[in-house]
Amino acid sequence: MAGKKKIVKTILIALLIILLALQFFRPEKNIYDEIPPTDIAKIENIPGDVSNILVESCYDCHSNNTVYPWYNDIAPVNLFLDNHVKDGKRHLNFSEWANYSAEKKEHKVEEIGETVEEGEMPLDSYLWLHAEAKLTDAEEAALLDWVANYSAN
Repeated sequence: MAGKKKIVKTILIALLIILLALQFFRPEKNIYDEIPPTDIAKIENIPGDVSNILVESCYDCHSNNTVYPWYNDIAPVNLFLDNHVKDGKRHLNFSEWANYSAEKKEHKVEEIGETVEEGEMPLDSYLWLHAEAKLTDAEEAALLDWVANYSAN
């Protein structure tokens, strides 16, 4: 038994050292000082309520400007969040909207509608800590109306 306790103690100490070391490695934050000229808000004529919905419920993971929670300063949480934001931006980045072709914009807007209708976005894991991002029925209707009437011309 003493041997098992020593192994467990050694493993716990090693994990603690690793966690402490991780605190010194921080991913670059996804923050900008001003809205870029390529942002959807600068390119498209989006109704104010829809623009607010996008900022409140989508931009943290789908733009070049994330509002980070306090726990982002703790590793390995910051590594998880960094990976999550990078993945979200890879799928859709509202800050780079002007760089998308008209066909890609149309497709992305269709995907927005599909994921909202199916309840896939915002992600449940995001909503656990960001309840304010949960879409109300009225917000969902406004967003889906915008999607239905969108044209990338």
